[in-house]
Amino acid sequence: MTSRMDRLRSAVGRWAAKAAERRAEVEGADAGHGEPAGHRSGLSNVEAGRAQAQQEAADSGRGSDYVPPPPQYAPAIAAKPEPAAAVPWGVRVAAEAGWRLLVLAGVVWVLMKIVSTISLVIIAFSAGLLITALLQPTVARLRRLGLGRGVATAITFIGGFVIMGLVGWFVVWQVMENLDTLTDKVQAGIQELRDWALNGPFHVSEDQINDIAQNLSDWIGDNSKELTSAGIEGVTVVVEFLSGALLSMFVTLFLLYDGRRIWEWALKFVPAAAREGVAGAGPRAWATLTGYVRGTVIVAFIDAVFIGIGLYFLNVPMAVPLAVFIFLFAFIPIIGAVVSGALAVVVALVTNGIVTAALTLAVVLAVQQIESHVLQPFILGRLVRVHPLAVVLGVTGGSLIAGIPGAVVAVPLVAVSNTVVGYLKGYANEQTLRRLREAAPPGGGEPEEPAGERDKEK
Repeated sequence: MTSRMDRLRSAVGRWAAKAAERRAEVEGADAGHGEPAGHRSGLSNVEAGRAQAQQEAADSGRGSDYVPPPPQYAPAIAAKPEPAAAVPWGVRVAAEAGWRLLVLAGVVWVLMKIVSTISLVIIAFSAGLLITALLQPTVARLRRLGLGRGVATAITFIGGFVIMGLVGWFVVWQVMENLDTLTDKVQAGIQELRDWALNGPFHVSEDQINDIAQNLSDWIGDNSKELTSAGIEGVTVVVEFLSGALLSMFVTLFLLYDGRRIWEWALKFVPAAAREGVAGAGPRAWATLTGYVRGTVIVAFIDAVFIGIGLYFLNVPMAVPLAVFIFLFAFIPIIGAVVSGALAVVVALVTNGIVTAALTLAVVLAVQQIESHVLQPFILGRLVRVHPLAVVLGVTGGSLIAGIPGAVVAVPLVAVSNTVVGYLKGYANEQTLRRLREAAPPGGGEPEEPAGERDKEK
């Protein structure tokens, strides 16, 4: 009896174990995450069921905010790179250069606006600086003769502006004296041109000439308002010119009298690290500017004298005023010579005919060739020698920015900048060589010169 009861109990236990095993398998399949946890961990089905039950009990005790960890079979996901690291290197370099160029363009635009706003002051100061460069050697010569600074400045200032005023008055007087003669000759030249057009090889008819004259008259009538406004603007230009001339006179006076102190005061605005180099570049820049102005005056005077003599012997009207215009336009390199020479040729053509115009053109070209190949290299020398490309670009840029005054100032500005940059480059090389000598150990020999200095010596 007892043995039967033991067998029954063991059978019931085995049945209960099998039932528990089936129940664990069914619950693991309903969880829906792939294969059962027991298979993943290598445990038996019973142990897997027990581990799952224990994990559920532990999770239920952590609250509703608990997030279970990802399953072990989930693939590893790499972290996303930083946005800057995802941009290609070339695009990053272009963007860095681009925004810096935009900043520089903005700075240039602001500077252009400032220059255009105070253009009268800048032009007047530039003109005063050029006149000072022309007159300052006279002040220095008078000081060496024993005159005081104030007396030497007053004599030079008054004498210089009196001479310039007399030259301007002489030009106006000559134009007014020869205006009637010039008008008559211009009318005669127009009539001669009309006759040549009628009887020449082009066979222009009388009606065509009358149509041209009528179209010109109609154009003047249609644009009378624009011509009137241009005349009013001309009056404004004259007022601005007189204001600028007065300001230039004050600038010249103070620069002649106290130029050295003004330069020393301006050096205080330069950073201390660069002050020594700028202080050394200043006198060299002034020597370049003085040499350029004096050399240009001499060359322009020689051009005006010889071309004026040629015009006088060819009986061209207003030979002296034309010579003065040639002298003034000589301060505008390349363009000034072309404009003044063309003006003389046109006056000769209208007044004396094509033969005189051809001879005038020959005289102008001959004098200008002598100027460019003999006078400028001999008088200006290497002190202010500038490449022709730099001259053309400088004159063009100066004329676009400030018209004729900008074209006048452009070339001396380029020459002075060339001198300053060359000196600062040599000064930097000398400072580098000096630091190398100071850092060299005793008895270690002289340090090698920078490559730029070796090339310059060669």
